[in-house]
Amino acid sequence: MQSRIERICADKGLKMTDQRRTIAQVLSESIDHPDVDLVYQRATALDPHISIATVYRTVRLFEEANILEKHDFGDGRARYEEASNAHHDHLINIKTGEVIEFYNSEIEVLKEKIANELGYKLVDHRLELYATPSTDADPADDEDGPS
Repeated sequence: MQSRIERICADKGLKMTDQRRTIAQVLSESIDHPDVDLVYQRATALDPHISIATVYRTVRLFEEANILEKHDFGDGRARYEEASNAHHDHLINIKTGEVIEFYNSEIEVLKEKIANELGYKLVDHRLELYATPSTDADPADDEDGPS
């Protein structure tokens, strides 16, 4: 069975080798935002003959073909997700590196309002929130207020 990414590659006329199919499968099945090293680990579990260079080349090819989106969540690693027409934003847990996708209609309205107030028509945006779990907050911070 073809993965979503493999179907997109076929629609775009990209040549699909067995190794590219494996990498496409790994990326299609990812529910996180893996970096190249993690894609490599997952791909070699399916096909031990895939090299890290092949993963890098394939990921770059998919990115250039607008099949993958590249993200930098501040951890020094390029991370990837399947490109989507459905807009979403990201909240990054800076303690664990977990990336949570979310959509908020109020943010969508506010971004348009801000652009309009500044005399612009918004054509795109990317929102990344960096946070720690609220259970990590120091209760003394709430009592004293801002310093």
